[in-house]
Amino acid sequence: MGRGKIAIRRIDNSTSRQVTFSKRRNGLLKKAKELAILCDAEVGVMIFSSTGKLYDFANTSLRSVIDRYNKTKEEHQLGNPTSEVKFWQREAAILRQQLQNLQENHRQMMGEELSGLNVKDLQNLESQLEMSLRGVRMKKEHILMDEIQELNRKGNLVHQENVELYKKVNLIRQENMELYKKVYGTRDVNGANKDSLLTNGLGIGEDSREPVHLQLSQPQQQNNDNETPARATKLGYIFLHIVYVFD
Repeated sequence: MGRGKIAIRRIDNSTSRQVTFSKRRNGLLKKAKELAILCDAEVGVMIFSSTGKLYDFANTSLRSVIDRYNKTKEEHQLGNPTSEVKFWQREAAILRQQLQNLQENHRQMMGEELSGLNVKDLQNLESQLEMSLRGVRMKKEHILMDEIQELNRKGNLVHQENVELYKKVNLIRQENMELYKKVYGTRDVNGANKDSLLTNGLGIGEDSREPVHLQLSQPQQQNNDNETPARATKLGYIFLHIVYVFD
């Protein structure tokens, strides 16, 4: 014999009402849990007893369920022009309030409009300013250290380039001295200018910017009697002498 149907109306007896509430509450929460697991649904249930006690269940979090519900409800209401206007008015009011709070906070950071703050508020503001100043100084020191390291690296590169150039100059000076010995041998040319030429390495040195003058002159008279006039004619009458002028 099956159970008879129970009339759905308020139970007058408080004890029976509390027992029924407890049983059906547990059954409802159990069904909500099964629904979330079996159907992969996002479920949230809130129950308040007659005494004001809260019973809830959510397979994710009750806050996310409520936020999703409010967002979905607002989206559905946007189809109504009146609801859409109210929605944007509410959003504008929220943004206006946020802007006002930010402006007030900025003025307080600048040391303005501090009359409405108590000692605790001033201490909190001071702590925020000290933290901000500490962060700015750390950032500045970090940037300066990076710049110093970059300058040191460039200085090392320049030093290495100078060393390489110095080696090349010494090599060129040695080659010039060997070339000078091959060209002039042991002859003394222009007296003291020879020492200056050896020192400067054929114009590579401190006086390398001095001009070089070219001069045409008549050939000197040959005193060798064994040399025939034909050979003297063959040698020609004009010789090119390179004269290095050293001041």
